[in-house]
Amino acid sequence: MIGPEFGTVSRPDLTAAAREAADFRFDTLVSCAFSYDAGCSDFDRLGRMRVLKARMNADLHMATDLKKTDAGNLFVVFGEPDIRIHDAPDDQISVEIRGVDVFDPAKGEVRSDETDGIACWFIDTDYDEESFFVRHAYFLGARDPYKSLKTSLKAEIDKEAWASLQSDRSRPFPKPQTGRIAVKVINHLGDEAMKVFRVLRAT
Repeated sequence: MIGPEFGTVSRPDLTAAAREAADFRFDTLVSCAFSYDAGCSDFDRLGRMRVLKARMNADLHMATDLKKTDAGNLFVVFGEPDIRIHDAPDDQISVEIRGVDVFDPAKGEVRSDETDGIACWFIDTDYDEESFFVRHAYFLGARDPYKSLKTSLKAEIDKEAWASLQSDRSRPFPKPQTGRIAVKVINHLGDEAMKVFRVLRAT
């Protein structure tokens, strides 16, 4: 399945394509798209039909002019984050990120990256299954993001405030009224992955 040149692939799009592929007795659907909506994040199977989602880099529009570097990957099958959810005082929870699994299309291998491979990660602490709202933001990685941020903003950054953002474990937050949280992870190449977690609703 090839997604639109300018547009987003939705969960119903994947469902329809998977059903069509099943009618022709295929066992795997490979979807290539520039963008997927939030509902696609946990859609990886329809019955026995396996669904693989590959994100096409926007640079594909100028593929013949790209330099052959590691940053020039045109198709990325980005894996999913390794997340742990911890109980916190006052009936709250916190989220810890341990790394992310990434499929390397050049080598055909799944690579397990630790937190150094993550540029930033975000949490929607009350995910409504329609849109991802950034309620917590954290920055990681081995490329000194603090220095990069100071350079970009051309200003000094409060080190204590920054320390609260440069973390692999979130600040505690109340359990979601929707019963779901969503975690989005972005690596240094700009590839992103999102995973939705069910959490016992707050009372």
